[in-house]
Amino acid sequence: MGMPGDMTGKVALVTGAAGGLGRATAIALAEAGAQVCIVDLNADGLAETAATIGDGAFVHVADLSRPETCAPAVAAAVARFGRLDALCNVAGVLKLANAHQMALADWNLVIAVNLTAPFLLCQAAIPHLLKTNGSIVNVSSLAAHIGEAYAAAYCASKGGLSQMTKALAMEYMMQPIRINAISPGGMATPIGASFVPPEGADMALLARFRPMRGLVEVEDMARMIAYLASDAASGFHGADIQMDKGITAG
Repeated sequence: MGMPGDMTGKVALVTGAAGGLGRATAIALAEAGAQVCIVDLNADGLAETAATIGDGAFVHVADLSRPETCAPAVAAAVARFGRLDALCNVAGVLKLANAHQMALADWNLVIAVNLTAPFLLCQAAIPHLLKTNGSIVNVSSLAAHIGEAYAAAYCASKGGLSQMTKALAMEYMMQPIRINAISPGGMATPIGASFVPPEGADMALLARFRPMRGLVEVEDMARMIAYLASDAASGFHGADIQMDKGITAG
């Protein structure tokens, strides 16, 4: 996949940027010319990402599972750079469990990070993005489109995120903003590494979601997110692009 559209002079906020897809997305946006506000709970990981990007990175440490941290993250980006052109909601949490045994705290954490935080970040960012004809890219999942055993909370959160994306796209259909989602399949990221089946899991059920073509490349996904964030993707609004190497095809 080629480089994304030109982001020179633009500012992007990327969550989950301490590693994995978030870090790759921040790097892809910086390579396209953007200044990037990188947000995560992991301060050490953010420092490593910032060191890779260089002067165009601004670090903001925040625990997005706490609703009160979301609007300040957007405010910090605007205060630092004076504008906001793209919001990339990449941060995510996966907790697998037998549904009848899942702890409420784990359910709440998944919903908070994967669904509530993206909404609150969108809510805070939209007034700024309307001024810059900006864009939102929400990272959903193939779990938004198919049921996955032992992942009720994750499926619920990502399904909600995909539908939220479409609802916001309709609400702002006549406004100068683009709002899209992308639904990756399995990737070699920290979330993927946390895929540990619960005790007693039926491995045949899990095998149904094993990609026949292998894992999606993190860098390919990051470049697609950066492309959607740029003006080169002006034709996309309300889309949910499934990039999963064919898992949801049938």
